[in-house]
Amino acid sequence: MDNHKFDEFIKIAKKLNDIDIIPLLMGSVGLEVITGINWDAQDLDIHVPGDERGWEVPAELSIHNWIDIFNVMNSMEYKLIDLHEHEFSKDGLSVEFGIIDTLPNFAGVQLEDLELHKEGEVKFYLLNPEQYLRVYESSAKDSYRADQNNHKDLRKIDYLRRIISGDFTVI
Repeated sequence: MDNHKFDEFIKIAKKLNDIDIIPLLMGSVGLEVITGINWDAQDLDIHVPGDERGWEVPAELSIHNWIDIFNVMNSMEYKLIDLHEHEFSKDGLSVEFGIIDTLPNFAGVQLEDLELHKEGEVKFYLLNPEQYLRVYESSAKDSYRADQNNHKDLRKIDYLRRIISGDFTVI
């Protein structure tokens, strides 16, 4: 697992907790936390409350408390590099914010089923393997994501299906 990215997530999550936001750690870093396997995470994917319509809403309005989140990231010396993707960068690390409220419609993951975790005093959510499987299966149907990720999500889907079914053989 890439501890550097997770450690950076915890620093960001602490600042978000300070403004009453409990983030959801998504993507490969979150999957690394629950599986203990290095998935070669390229960035940090953090979901926060926002408009459940997602992309249908202008980028500057789609995430609740966007100005506060923007200010938190600036205070940590991150620079906004893409408003549409809500993407920040610092020292080669990309941090993208998504909308937690899109999960029910996108992948059938209900927000009340998210698992709350703590690292010290920092609160954050993580998906469980079944929820990750739903997200990756839904993402695999998105041709843009499939093209951008060179279908690497298919390996994650295979792994998740196997551990959910009780097949713990190494991939």
